[in-house]
Amino acid sequence: MEPNKVPHKFKVMDSSFTSDMVVSAYTIYLPIVIVLTLFVARILFKNGKVFMMDIFRGRKEIALATNKLFEVGFYLMNIGFALLIMKIHVYAINTQEAFEILTAKIGGFSIYLGIMLFLNLYLFFRGKRKAKEQLMKEKLFKQPIPNQG
Repeated sequence: MEPNKVPHKFKVMDSSFTSDMVVSAYTIYLPIVIVLTLFVARILFKNGKVFMMDIFRGRKEIALATNKLFEVGFYLMNIGFALLIMKIHVYAINTQEAFEILTAKIGGFSIYLGIMLFLNLYLFFRGKRKAKEQLMKEKLFKQPIPNQG
């Protein structure tokens, strides 16, 4: 190897190429995570209305309002997290590295989104269980019991 020649893997890239590649990665990443969030939220909260109606014993107005508040919180948490992890911390990036970074970020976000989905399902089932327990107590004592939580 020649004394002044840098090996290929240590080659310094043009900073404008790197910057363009990072911006391109962001323009791919953002729409994907936003669409994923919208898709999961739409399915979760469309079906969550059934749980809310059961939890609130058919009181449609409060059930729908609570479901909508959960939905807004879901959007804020997930899109906020997607934006938080968006930054690419690589200073010399080529096309292959850009795709590898994107797949890792989108994959990680998808796992996080799945965890959030299951957390919301847990909350729906927990609410349903608590509502059922409350109803059983009321039937047992033949009178409404004040809500305890």
